[in-house]
Amino acid sequence: MTLEIITSDALAPLMHGFFTRKGGASSGVYAGLNCGSGSQDQTELVAINRARVADAMKVEQTHLCGVHQVHSPDVLTVDGPIEGDKPIADAIVTATPGVALTILTADCQPVLFADPEAGVIGAAHAGWKGALGGVLEATIDAMEALGAQRAAITAIIGPTISQRAYEVGPEFLEDFMGQNPDYSRFFAQGKEDRAMFDLPGFGLHCLRAAGVRHAEWVRYCTYSDPERFYSYRRSCHGNEPDYGRLISAIRL
Repeated sequence: MTLEIITSDALAPLMHGFFTRKGGASSGVYAGLNCGSGSQDQTELVAINRARVADAMKVEQTHLCGVHQVHSPDVLTVDGPIEGDKPIADAIVTATPGVALTILTADCQPVLFADPEAGVIGAAHAGWKGALGGVLEATIDAMEALGAQRAAITAIIGPTISQRAYEVGPEFLEDFMGQNPDYSRFFAQGKEDRAMFDLPGFGLHCLRAAGVRHAEWVRYCTYSDPERFYSYRRSCHGNEPDYGRLISAIRL
């Protein structure tokens, strides 16, 4: 099966993509293009899937550069392939051609950044905790350190969980309200004491407030489309033993 890659005209002509689960070698709960080495999927199948992504990005598999994601605001700057264990961080930036920056997600926001004039790109993993902690702003800062201009940066949010599928408890709302009462606008009333959180809406707010040139969401919900996307929350609701990880990538 052919890979399905969601792209944005706003990032053209840079090679980039938010890969769906279609076209992979994995089976069972991981059926499709599971690129998460942290999952319990067969190692050799994950390697096949990642090799297919590398081919699509026209790089060697060793040039797929990712990080050990922990929902932090930390950003890694690279100038070539990463050797050994993945460093702990939740975003990665480079000004080096031929290096494909990658992020793994399964409901959290994958965000791809580019200042094509400066030749600087970035990729971030922004769940609610990372976004609230400033990972998107930190990625922009790291790109600026490489010569990018924030007013020239385009940032695209890939497939992520949408508000209609993201029910949260009162303590979640309190975390946001404690930082800024205006964040209440990203929550809608749910059942009883529950609320529905707009993760991509919050991500867009963070990006635009940081002063980027252009920010948008591709408007695909991971939870609501099991044929195309993995979803951590959907796997929990279905009592599944594990879940696959989607990969997003960008290169100069």
